[in-house]
Amino acid sequence: MTEIDLISNIEKDYILNLAKKGEREDGRDFDEHRKLILEPDLIKKAEGSCLVSLGETKVLAGIKVDKGEPYPDTPDQAVMTTNAELVPLASPFFESGPPDEDSIELARVVDRGIREAPALDMSSLVVREGELVRVIFIDLHILDSDGNLFDASNIAAVTALHTTKIPVLDDEGNPTEDMIPLPVIKTPVSCTFAKIGDNIVVDPSLNEERVLDARLTVTTEDNGYVCAMQKGGNSEFTVDEIMDCIKKSIKIGKEIRKTILKTTGKQKV
Repeated sequence: MTEIDLISNIEKDYILNLAKKGEREDGRDFDEHRKLILEPDLIKKAEGSCLVSLGETKVLAGIKVDKGEPYPDTPDQAVMTTNAELVPLASPFFESGPPDEDSIELARVVDRGIREAPALDMSSLVVREGELVRVIFIDLHILDSDGNLFDASNIAAVTALHTTKIPVLDDEGNPTEDMIPLPVIKTPVSCTFAKIGDNIVVDPSLNEERVLDARLTVTTEDNGYVCAMQKGGNSEFTVDEIMDCIKKSIKIGKEIRKTILKTTGKQKV
């Protein structure tokens, strides 16, 4: 039995009736995000890191950079892998063990947004084409789950990438003492919407996720283009609803992007 299955009919009716009246359980407007707090560089042994608090949802992202062989089909590109860990301390409904369906989906959504933007100049991280490239590990640790892990994890990962520094390599591929920033060229930001009855809210809380009919995550990059989308839930969105979500995600993403760039000292003048 999942966390969603355990919500009572009384709770469901309460949230649905609020939505019908244009209200939300926590008093936010339908298009209003919860308070966002970014705390970069918390993990000193990582190449980059960031703790994100989105309301009561907390996600810690850590970046490690190693060396390895490229994939055979992309010999001129670095390698990036994203993993998400839903630890039991974050929710009574998370269990220890191998990654489950939810953690795999979370990692894939975050990875796709970063990869398709693209956020990184992957070709500049090649040491010897076809032989040796940088390997970037993005690890997402869910510390407290109170809804919308997609956006919190995306923001944590992207901010952590902006803080990442890697050693310069010599001609043999060995690290030197000189450090350079990871070549981050774009800042993709995801925005998640929940359809509850006939209404759509942004940044769903945990209780809103438990009653939603459909979910849509839209990731946009710096120029306002959509670089990734993910649909969830058992219901559907109309074309007009999708277009409205895209429009709102561009606006919200622009503001969150400013916060990320300001926090990491990358704010464009």
